[in-house]
Amino acid sequence: MSCATPHRLPLAGVLRLGRPSDIWFKPALSVVAAVAPPNLALLALGRLDLAMYTMAGSLCALYGHNRPYAARARALAWVVLGMVAGLAVALLTASLTADALVLVTVGALLAAVQKAVCDATRVGPPGNVVLTFISSASLFVPQTLGQVPGHLALAVGAGAWAWLVGMAPGLLRPHGPERRATAQALNAAAAYAATRGTGDGHARTRAAAYAATRGTGDGHARTRAAAAAAVHAAWQSLLSTGARADRTRRALERLLVRAEVALAAPADTDPERLRGWARALRGTGRVPRTGLPDAAGADELLGVDAERAAPHPAWWRALGPLAPIAARTAIGCSLAGYASLALGIGRPYWAVVTAASMYQANVTLTWSRGVQRVVGNLVGVLFFAALVPVAHLHPAALVLCCLALNFGAEALIGRNYWLGTVCVTPMALLITEFARTQDSAALITERVVDTLVGALVGFVAAVAVTNRRAGDRLGHALTAAERARERAARLLAEPRPEPRALETARRSLAAALVELRATADAASGEWWQRALPEERVVLAEQSGHRTLAATVRRLGPRPPAGTRTTEDVRP
Repeated sequence: MSCATPHRLPLAGVLRLGRPSDIWFKPALSVVAAVAPPNLALLALGRLDLAMYTMAGSLCALYGHNRPYAARARALAWVVLGMVAGLAVALLTASLTADALVLVTVGALLAAVQKAVCDATRVGPPGNVVLTFISSASLFVPQTLGQVPGHLALAVGAGAWAWLVGMAPGLLRPHGPERRATAQALNAAAAYAATRGTGDGHARTRAAAYAATRGTGDGHARTRAAAAAAVHAAWQSLLSTGARADRTRRALERLLVRAEVALAAPADTDPERLRGWARALRGTGRVPRTGLPDAAGADELLGVDAERAAPHPAWWRALGPLAPIAARTAIGCSLAGYASLALGIGRPYWAVVTAASMYQANVTLTWSRGVQRVVGNLVGVLFFAALVPVAHLHPAALVLCCLALNFGAEALIGRNYWLGTVCVTPMALLITEFARTQDSAALITERVVDTLVGALVGFVAAVAVTNRRAGDRLGHALTAAERARERAARLLAEPRPEPRALETARRSLAAALVELRATADAASGEWWQRALPEERVVLAEQSGHRTLAATVRRLGPRPPAGTRTTEDVRP
């Protein structure tokens, strides 16, 4: 049985502040370290008018902070190349035409491509927004063909410095990202184990269980989904480190196995033990052992080696399902830019960027992001009005204000998007003054109008451009989860299943269930589509988790009584 998805535009909780990220200071300090040297050098040379191009490369330091360093090196390199490519298209366009309609159209198409590629590659925050801001703003900077190579060289040089800044922490904590991901998985598993598995659908209807995973009912199923997602993310972090695992990563893998055991048998798990392991992963101390002898733990990790060595699907295969989101972005950004031009605003790229920043996985999330964007921008222009007299005292004061705002934006945006935007907005306004001092009242007026226009037109486009593929993706995710469960169940039915095959099937099923939950959540917030198979989703999740528990019990031996659990390995 299926029921229609309710169409609601939430306001409660949209502006609520969350807890700061465990590493909130890392992107904040990294962006300051990446931006400061190029900007201070330009200040000394009296060429702050070139800061837009160095900022393009410097802002790449915002990416990849949750990735292991081997994966981060690749991701940052691709981000720099993507940033420079978008900047090159923008500068070439600006040098060939001054037609505002053409510039807005090119900016909207660039925004759509950047959105699709960032989502397909799962590059992580800040996603496409920074790329779109740089390319859209550059479209409206007067340019000649002869200047383009030099400006791109500045971006490449600053991008190379940003790459070095992003990789530098690896000298002190070479396994820091993997340790953090494992600690988060252990804490999430401990939170689920603390429920002792109560309320797992026996005392409520299946519809209520589904509502719980969407945040409207009992929190138990939601806690389990969050724990499964954290464990899956930690495995992805470890698997992205390369084909070979060193001793530290093996120890982390065994800790993740214990987190999976907690998900399978929460009543038999000590949450404080998991939290103790998580605390021990902080800093640069030794990685705790789970207490399992190496021979006992080997079977549990057979499938990990197989998955690490297996080829992964190319990212561009994910572009097809993202076509509706890309079309929504292109149409919404272009219409927002055209509306800004019709109102006589001199910087329509602000409307383009506002629309581009709104588009999330579905209409409901897009609405929430739009509210956050508007509130943050309106408070941000008030902050700019208070700050601009200080910034006008001297060019050095302007640079220092921008550095402080860069730090504040990254430090606060993890609490809630609107709070970070309070710093992003004055920073973007001050960047326009690197070339020349401008009328602050006019800047504020234009930014407010463009924000409102971009948010309104962008949301209308999100509602009008339907994403009917969301339901199709949910159907595919359901089929994949059901097939993964059947494969695992067949292996469990064998008297002596091959451990490597069973472990691989378990990993596939765990990944399929996480993808199913993410796809179901995305589809539930999309409008104008057929009713969703909610009961089938609940059944697939419940049977899948039961099968996962069975595979963990089959593969996961208990440590013998009296086994030491405090033995350590050096990182």
